[in-house]
Amino acid sequence: MLAGMRYLGVDYGAKKTGLALSDEGGRMGFPHAIVATGPRLADELVALIERAGVGAVVVGESRDLAGGDNAIAPAARALGAAIALKADVPVYYEPEFYTSQQARRAPEKEQKTRREAAREPVDAAAAALILTSYLEKQHGI
Repeated sequence: MLAGMRYLGVDYGAKKTGLALSDEGGRMGFPHAIVATGPRLADELVALIERAGVGAVVVGESRDLAGGDNAIAPAARALGAAIALKADVPVYYEPEFYTSQQARRAPEKEQKTRREAAREPVDAAAAALILTSYLEKQHGI
């Protein structure tokens, strides 16, 4: 890992994909955006990588409760491969377990009703959790 490198975190979903960017020091992920998942997603992410000066991408690795691939995993890996090819940046995978549920339980959401919190978009926050988890491991935190 290079010091001072910026990372893009990706929480891939069938309909929406959450994005997070790290600080410029590559220490922590912050929610960035939620974009529609579609055939142009890889190209949109490559453009963001270029605009934001991203040096590496971290894609959430979806698993089922038994530890195997869930239904979304192959598409997430295909997106990672397309990004690596088109943007010429390394792509890493970080296990994601219940990141959307964790994002819904963020402290600022505690005062909202369960129904209100469930309707809020959490994909970018989940991407930030995935990215921060990866970065903490890289820094030995």
